[in-house]
Amino acid sequence: MTLSTSASSNTRTVLGPLADIPPGEGRSYVVGGETIAVFHLRDGSLRAVSAVCPHKGGPLADGQIDNRVVVCPLHLNAWDLATGCSQSGQPPIDVYPVRADGDLIVLGD
Repeated sequence: MTLSTSASSNTRTVLGPLADIPPGEGRSYVVGGETIAVFHLRDGSLRAVSAVCPHKGGPLADGQIDNRVVVCPLHLNAWDLATGCSQSGQPPIDVYPVRADGDLIVLGD
């Protein structure tokens, strides 16, 4: 997948079609040297967080999700998808603004 970023102070990275992520699933993308997990929740909303579990490097895009949390597939640690706060005593993960306008778009600084 090709990434494109605008040249303004507020970056805008187009990841590809929203249809690439079925509702209830996540996918990993590399954005600005960081791997992020983008989730298309069953309620239609989108969330983007760090793709790597800080505990043992588990792939969070492969984790179980509901409309509120992602659970790491390796050791069942959980994080709030809106805030990145751990629900299981682990360090927080980064949260990224994401939207869709036909394509998935991650917004940055």
